[in-house]
Formats: sequence, structure tokens, C-alpha cells
Amino acid sequence: MIRAVIRVELPAHLRTLAHVSGEVQLEVEGEATQRSVLDALEARYPMLRGTLRDHVTQQRRPFVRFFACEQDLSHESPDAPLPEAVATAVEPFLIVGAIAGGAIGLAAPSPEPVADLAAAVPARWLR
Repeated sequence: MIRAVIRVELPAHLRTLAHVSGEVQLEVEGEATQRSVLDALEARYPMLRGTLRDHVTQQRRPFVRFFACEQDLSHESPDAPLPEAVATAVEPFLIVGAIAGGAIGLAAPSPEPVADLAAAVPARWLR
């Protein structure tokens, strides 16, 4: 059976949850894939179960992204082999918390600075 050591970088909030301070090194049996890495990560740090993948479907959570070798692997098959540089621990497998948001109800930003913020937002927001 093939065994590989995979370096994994977690976002700060998941490092805190897992009680680790830096990069995690995991031993993965078989081919290095997203699934095998996440299985090993959740086996070693059970408190992370459900934070990266849905408990039932095992699908990636919406605001979690996976990167390796400067490539977004988030939409790749979880059983696709990871890049050789990750499988040989030259590069880490990155787990990133995605950020979403924006201004709700506001038009595109003006090129001119807003002098009076109260004039730029609906009055109901200021109550």
C-alpha cells in the first residue's frame, strides 16, 4: 500500500478548533486525493468533522476552498489525484475559508468619496 505524507495548511479558525499552531502533516494511505486527505484530517482531528464537508453527502461546504500548486481544486472531483508536488510534500494542500459579501442595497461605488455617509445609505439603516 502506498503511503504519503501530506502537508496541510488550515485557516486560522480551524487551527484554533483543532488546537494546532501551524501546518499539519498527515499520513495518507493509497493515492493522495482530496478525499483521502480530508478523511485523514478528520480522523486525526475529529472536531473538524462537518466543518469542511457535509456530514451526510461529504460534499465540500460552500465557503471552503481547496488549493494546491496555485490551482483552485474546489470544483475538482474529490477522487482526482492531487498534484505530484502535494503528494510528495513539496507543496502544501491549502484549505481556505472563502469570503463573501458586499453592500446590500447600494449601487456601485462612486468614483468620488462620500462626504456624508448618512446621505449614502438608506435612512432605515441609521435607526
